[in-house]
Amino acid sequence: MAGGRNEYRADPDGWTLRTVDGSRAAHIEHTIAITEDGPRILTLP
Repeated sequence: MAGGRNEYRADPDGWTLRTVDGSRAAHIEHTIAITEDGPRILTLP
């Protein structure tokens, strides 16, 4: 565990996020397909 606080700031580009204290962080998202049968999560193992 790297430690750090759960605070971040956005860069002027409006997209890039950085931790306030400079600690490392990761952001994880799922890819979802919308099908006729409903949503399907494509990134599950």
